[in-house]
Amino acid sequence: MSKRIINILIAGILFNSFMCSAQSLIFEKQLGSFKGAKSFSFTSAGFVFVTDTTSNELIKLDTLGNVIKFIGGYGWQSSAFDDPVDVFATSLNVYVSDKNNNRIQYFDKDLNFLSQLSTQNSTDSRYVFNYPTCSAVSNQGDFFILDSDNKRILKFNLRGEFQTTIGGFDAGLYSLSNPVSFAITSSIKLLAVDPPSVVEFDQFGNGIRKFSLPFIPTNINSFLQLISVNDKKQVAVFSNTDLENGTLNPIVLTPKIDADIMDACAMNSELFILTKETILVYKIVLQK
Repeated sequence: MSKRIINILIAGILFNSFMCSAQSLIFEKQLGSFKGAKSFSFTSAGFVFVTDTTSNELIKLDTLGNVIKFIGGYGWQSSAFDDPVDVFATSLNVYVSDKNNNRIQYFDKDLNFLSQLSTQNSTDSRYVFNYPTCSAVSNQGDFFILDSDNKRILKFNLRGEFQTTIGGFDAGLYSLSNPVSFAITSSIKLLAVDPPSVVEFDQFGNGIRKFSLPFIPTNINSFLQLISVNDKKQVAVFSNTDLENGTLNPIVLTPKIDADIMDACAMNSELFILTKETILVYKIVLQK
C-alpha cells in the first residue's frame, strides 16, 4: 500500500473520530515569520510553501518552521512577482498566481523556475485571463486558473492548451458573481468560494450545487480528505466523504487570535492557520 493511500486512510479515520465532538483548539507552535503572507500550500513530503505579497516572495519551509529557500522580489522577470496572491504545491511542482503580472509561474520543488502561463498575447477571448487569484492541478493533470477579471475558472491541460470555461456568464444558475478562491478535492470536484456561498462543480465544469456555511467564506483549502473554509476569524472543516454523500455538517473552529486568518488547512488532528505574520498550529481536541 502506498504512503499516499495510507495518509488518506489515516486522515479519514482521525477526522471521523472527532467530527461530531471536536470544538476545542490547543495552541502548539508557530512557524515562520512573514511581512504580509497571503497563501500557503502543504505537500505530503512535509514542506510548506508560503507567498508573501508585501515582500513579493515565495518561501519554502519545513514543518519545524526552518526556511529552506526563498525567491522573488518585485518585478516581472522570471522568479520575480507583483502580488503573488496564491500558491499551490504538488510533490514535484509549485504554482504561483502572480496576479498583477497576469501569469502563473511554475517552479520545481526546489523553487527553480520552470515555465509560466500567460494569455496576454492571445486574441481568443475564450481563454484570456487577467489578474489570476488562484490555481490548482488535479490528480489527473488538468490545470485550473481563477480568472478574477472575467469572474470564471479556466481549465487547461499541463501543456497550456485550453479545455473549457467553468462558472462563466453562460453557466446559468452556477454563474460566478465574485469568485475569490477555489480548491480541487481528492474526488476531483471544484469548490469555488463565491461569497456568500460555495459553488460545487465537477471536473468538466458542470454545476452540482451551492451551499452555505455559518459565515461568509473568503478562502478554501483541500488537503487529502479534509476541506477547510475560512473567513477572517473562523474555519469550517468537513470531509470529502461528507461532500460526496451530501451530508455536510462541518465543525466550526474559532482560534483565539487578534490577527486575521488569511488561509487555513486541517491536517489529521491539527489545524494550521496562516496570518500575515506567521503560521499558527493548533491541536484539535476531543470534547467528551
